[in-house]
Amino acid sequence: MSQEEDIAALAAAVFARFRAARRRIATAESCTGGMVAAALTALPGSSDVFERGFVTYSNESKTELLDVPAELIAAHGAVSEAVAIAMARGAIAHSRADSAVAVTGIAGPGGGSAHKPVGTVFVAVAHRAATARAFSFRFTDQGRWFVRTESAKAALHCLNES
Repeated sequence: MSQEEDIAALAAAVFARFRAARRRIATAESCTGGMVAAALTALPGSSDVFERGFVTYSNESKTELLDVPAELIAAHGAVSEAVAIAMARGAIAHSRADSAVAVTGIAGPGGGSAHKPVGTVFVAVAHRAATARAFSFRFTDQGRWFVRTESAKAALHCLNES
């Protein structure tokens, strides 16, 4: 199965689960640039589940649209568990969704470091009536497209398992 087919299958599973529960989703995406939202909205009837999406690529957009504190980004970096959680919580706060998934990472080819190499990704899932949970991933650096699609798959998987 191709990466695109994997993403479509994961999005369909998320869609079915949330539709059956009559719950709505918001997304907050950085390194994936809207891939999670695109996968969910590609499905017929997506308006039953998808409430809205935020593509917050810059640090300023994370602060302006999702209320991620600039001090948090300065202290932990935009690619961090703390920022992923703040993004997910911000998506909940600025939407009518029941749940939100956030993804932030380093897709490459530049931007990595010894501490956070290319392929480092954080995904967070938040629910309106519960605490947020974060997950970290280190994908092998097989190019920007690979890291982005693996990140989108990880976000959908985490959302489906939440």
